Amino acid sequence: MAALWRGKHRWKRSDCFRVFSRNLTGKYDYDLVVIGGGSGGLACSKEAAQLGQKVAVLDYVEPSPKGTKWGLGGTCVNVGCIPKKLMHQAALLGTAVKDAKKYGWQIPGTVCHDWATMAEAVQNHVRSLNWGHRVQLQDKKVKYLNLRGSLVDEHTIKGLSKAGKETILTAKNIVIATGGRPKYPTNIPGAMEHGITSDDIFWLKESPGKTLVVGASYVSLECAGFLTGIGLDTTVMVRSIALRGFDQQMAGLVTDYMEAYGTKFAWKSVPKRVDKLSTGAVQVTWTNTQTGIEHRDTFDTVLWAVGRAPETKAVGLDKLGVELNKETGKIVVAADDATSVPNIYAFGDIGEGRPELTPTAIKAGKLLARRLAGQSSELMNYDNVPTTVFTPLEYSCVGLSEGEAEKRHGKDGIEVYHAFYKPLEFTVAERDATQCYIKVVCERGGSEKILGLHFTGPNAGEVTQGFALGLQCGATYSHLLRTVGIHPTCAEEVVKVNITKRSGLDATVTGC
Repeated sequence: MAALWRGKHRWKRSDCFRVFSRNLTGKYDYDLVVIGGGSGGLACSKEAAQLGQKVAVLDYVEPSPKGTKWGLGGTCVNVGCIPKKLMHQAALLGTAVKDAKKYGWQIPGTVCHDWATMAEAVQNHVRSLNWGHRVQLQDKKVKYLNLRGSLVDEHTIKGLSKAGKETILTAKNIVIATGGRPKYPTNIPGAMEHGITSDDIFWLKESPGKTLVVGASYVSLECAGFLTGIGLDTTVMVRSIALRGFDQQMAGLVTDYMEAYGTKFAWKSVPKRVDKLSTGAVQVTWTNTQTGIEHRDTFDTVLWAVGRAPETKAVGLDKLGVELNKETGKIVVAADDATSVPNIYAFGDIGEGRPELTPTAIKAGKLLARRLAGQSSELMNYDNVPTTVFTPLEYSCVGLSEGEAEKRHGKDGIEVYHAFYKPLEFTVAERDATQCYIKVVCERGGSEKILGLHFTGPNAGEVTQGFALGLQCGATYSHLLRTVGIHPTCAEEVVKVNITKRSGLDATVTGC
């Protein structure tokens, strides 16, 4: 049942603004208040409202250092998954145009890409999603407040408007789902003044031109990939390894393909300073850590993709003693998303040890709402979560990397089945398929339970999503062999893998 309003009301003045407060008699304004209107926060709030809870969600976007701002929906909708996938699609279409000539399409003149047209279309779609989220909240009777939320105590939240007006809300339970924002390096002169992040790239009205992308995370490689794909001169600067946390053999295939695709890489390099030239270009000075040699080059844009920081500093966690991981700044949470303070919960990117993925935040938010409403005791399962890196040659995986499987089971405790294959679409187009690869990591002996599955190739996410269900159900290698493939597809090559790494045999697929 929704919370009831009780207590003696009064108005008071605070910091020159009128603030509504009241004497509580055991009841609250809301059953649940969610701070953060990203994918997870919205999912949690809507689920709670569906279960009869009285819910409010507070969301406020601080503009990026470059002044970029956006609407309701969080990182994924505005400056992450959605615009990224659409710009990735733009790049894939450019490749398709080149392939089309081999398939007989007569394409007169020079084909070129117009950033402004793409950016406007992508941004308009994002704005439609912003509006859609607001409509959904209204339909589900969730109160949306465009306020910057912070904690006063374990049942009280202070909301601050853009104009500085304070609003006080009380709730039986409070959920923090504020996510994270891109980091700028703090030790490199000119980094923030003359650089942008993923908070800005999708909202540029003009082409970024020749671009240096610093970092080798999936965000970095995805951005570099679509920039290269639409015809821009793009360089990725890598300090150590690419795609840390992912299977490193697969990471190597991804970057090898990107280099062949036209993306430049400055390996084992760290930036030292960034300077703005009188021409308007940006000069970057960096050092190769292996040779010690210093290099310089000029770019139109420098995009920093060197990690993300949790949005926990402005929420007032320190006042209440909410425990944080001192190194990461993330909130220490239990399996049920409880923090160290009663009635305060946190999930998504700000939770210590949680994957920074939209689908896990959405599912975790819904499960939390059900538990808080007393409708379920189910906890989020973070094992075998699939994900995809939308680089020019897509990479998707679920389960353990080969390296992690070795750590857990020993080198002799795993069996790796693998195959190099050629997508049928690549044949007529005469495209190189050297990096199209499948790897299935299994327990050795017994039923050969599948521990991890890795795939590089077209539509990798579409392929792996289905196999992720199998891993949740305890799929084994024998299950894989008993599965009939769909012909002709790339996905069927997964159910045909039969060569082990241990054998040393050629894993190249021959025939159709």
